[in-house]
Amino acid sequence: MLTANKLMPQGRGLAAVLLKRAATIELDWDVRQKSRFDATDSQGRQIGVFLPRGTAVRGGDVLVAEDGSLVRVIAAPQPVLRITHCTAHGTPFDLTRAAYHLGNRHVPIELKPDHLKIEPDHVLADMLRSMHLIVVAVEEAFEPEGGAYGSHEHSHGASHSHDHAHEHGHSHGKGPKPLVLAPELLDDHAGAHDHSH
Repeated sequence: MLTANKLMPQGRGLAAVLLKRAATIELDWDVRQKSRFDATDSQGRQIGVFLPRGTAVRGGDVLVAEDGSLVRVIAAPQPVLRITHCTAHGTPFDLTRAAYHLGNRHVPIELKPDHLKIEPDHVLADMLRSMHLIVVAVEEAFEPEGGAYGSHEHSHGASHSHDHAHEHGHSHGKGPKPLVLAPELLDDHAGAHDHSH
């Protein structure tokens, strides 16, 4: 069995030709949310995946095997509930309400601009229907949000991703200014430009 213990989120940094040639494995969310699992890739190789605890594997991620070979992960279609708003009795804001109620129940949820997806649950489906939402059982890939403290950035669906981190040594908060006991140690950056955005 081949071992893979390195993950490259969305294959970042790899040439397109390498991604195209890579073996693939198709995994549902139940497997991809585990940090240790076994799988068989498209070349018939058994692969033991051993990632740091808490690591979730997303569709488009690339695993690096111990022999240096690459294995691209595909999010497998699986049973999910697709939730949309009712155009006759509601508004798109109803999806925001639904996401709020599902989040309060700590339900893994995939957020899309025009729909939500959750794993099948008849109790939740009934609750959502009572909120005048349309709930349909489908077979699709499931990529739930990782949460604010997730170890992996969120997915944008296709093969692109964005780095939203922008640390630059100061806060964008609107709270009170910190007490500075040695103002001569501060650089000129404070107050140099407006941060209201």
